[in-house]
Amino acid sequence: MIEFRNVSKTYDTGSRAVKNINLRIRDGEFVFFTGRSGAGKSTLIKLITRELKPTEGEIEVNGWNLSRIRQRDIPKYRRSLGVVFQDFRLLNDRNVFENIAFAQRVIGASRREIRENVPEMLKLTGLSAKYKNMPFQLSGGEQQRVAIARALVNRPSVILADEPTGNLDEKNSREIMNLLLDINRMGTTVVVITHSRELVESVGKRVIVLDRGTISEDRESAEERRPISSFFSDYRPKERRKPAEREESPAEPAAAAAMPGPERLRQLKQGTIPSREDEAEADAPWEEDDEWLDDEYEEDWFGSSDEKKEEGGGPV
Repeated sequence: MIEFRNVSKTYDTGSRAVKNINLRIRDGEFVFFTGRSGAGKSTLIKLITRELKPTEGEIEVNGWNLSRIRQRDIPKYRRSLGVVFQDFRLLNDRNVFENIAFAQRVIGASRREIRENVPEMLKLTGLSAKYKNMPFQLSGGEQQRVAIARALVNRPSVILADEPTGNLDEKNSREIMNLLLDINRMGTTVVVITHSRELVESVGKRVIVLDRGTISEDRESAEERRPISSFFSDYRPKERRKPAEREESPAEPAAAAAMPGPERLRQLKQGTIPSREDEAEADAPWEEDDEWLDDEYEEDWFGSSDEKKEEGGGPV
């Protein structure tokens, strides 16, 4: 569940981006945020990812109170989210398989888990025959599918999609939206930011309209009964438990609790991932080279370093 209670955000310039927002998004719901530029849509997404901290009010997502979350717990919280951006944010020097695997490597997944999970995501998003391709060899729609597969691979309970069809033509936009709808039907909460009125009206889901930082309209969804795509029959998001408060022990320093260190990532260097057949009956060897992860292994796709300057909140 995502819940905003009397939330406001004022920037250092004095501009109030959102004002006294109250809303609740239920588990498994599909919701559009829409409105004019500057209405506060992107600020709401950044508040959900904890890229920004609210000036007033409280935000609760998946059992985490984001107004009081400890700084070291933010990476752990973000593992329950999958984020899809308009500009894809793929690693241009890595192929499709490696781009998807990146999300697993950051959380310290084992080579065995990567071998199992990445091919599954390739199949779910229809990219099995493209696993060796570099981003520049893909169409815009295919690049966005890679970004969605990367967001899905850790089986998040919430997908946040910021203008996922903004750079795509009508055909690819429809395919990406159908993919997000299929993901939602499997139980994942999906939140989409869009300016496209046609897209919103064609889907028939809940729409929250923002205007000058406030909610001007909250329209409930229409019923949809389209069949689930066959390749989603086995996909389920991970079940998330509400995080329990605990005392930090001497054996588990804060940095280790927040995210695996470079030493752990270096352990994944040994060997290469064995070949595996995909739908095109081709081998998928993955030559491992983790040097690119060593220096900035804590970086993510949220694009903010400002929060590291903030004081950590109290216990969740």
